[in-house]
Amino acid sequence: MGLNFLLLFLTAMIAGLLVFFAPVFREKYFKLVLVFAGSYLFSITILHIIPELFSSDYGTGEMGLYILFGFLLQQLLEFWSSGIEHGHIHKHQSESTKGVITLMTGLFIHAFLEGTLLSHGEPVVADTIASGHVHNNNTVLLGIIMHKGPAAFALTAVLSASLSKKWTIGLLTIFALASPLGMFSSSVFIENGLLSKQGIGILYGLVTGGFLHISTTIFFESSPHHKFQLNKLLVTFLAAGLAMISEYLI
Repeated sequence: MGLNFLLLFLTAMIAGLLVFFAPVFREKYFKLVLVFAGSYLFSITILHIIPELFSSDYGTGEMGLYILFGFLLQQLLEFWSSGIEHGHIHKHQSESTKGVITLMTGLFIHAFLEGTLLSHGEPVVADTIASGHVHNNNTVLLGIIMHKGPAAFALTAVLSASLSKKWTIGLLTIFALASPLGMFSSSVFIENGLLSKQGIGILYGLVTGGFLHISTTIFFESSPHHKFQLNKLLVTFLAAGLAMISEYLI
């Protein structure tokens, strides 16, 4: 868990700090990175997370409802964060204190929740052995890392346009800690029996719905007016192929 904690934290910090070393922003390349991350996240959600949740006994009868609620919850969080979690960069000349607090609240809740998905390792594996559906949790970790990098970059780009470097790095650090804290705290709750099996199912279903919302939103925003672009199509297939290889061959 310690290694995962560091990977999640350092990914967000390094990606965010790149803003200060990349004064010329290349939107075209950033969108390709987003498309790759979105395609991989969508693929592991379909190939890994959803089958694992439905093959476990975490209240599978209502799992579809939990996933739907998670999709809708992410819509609300993006209303607060303006879509920064899927790389939406909107630079404003001034950002009010209230606006920054709202933005950080939405992002922190989202990042905290996605970190909880990494706490399930052993319990879910134990439940899924009987069904013959055992997966390596590293695919989920990689998907979250791919997603956190562009989100951290977008957050820093937005904050640095209206806040000092000191404040920007401080808020970036808070965001970078959100997912590791979600992973750690949910692990403590599960290990000490403070979270029921149904509660775990609800939590993971909410996160899964959020992943579906974020990944599909990336696809829609990357192709305005449904314009065909070969490079984005190739990047999408490449990421989906990597997800299939990491899930079934590694």
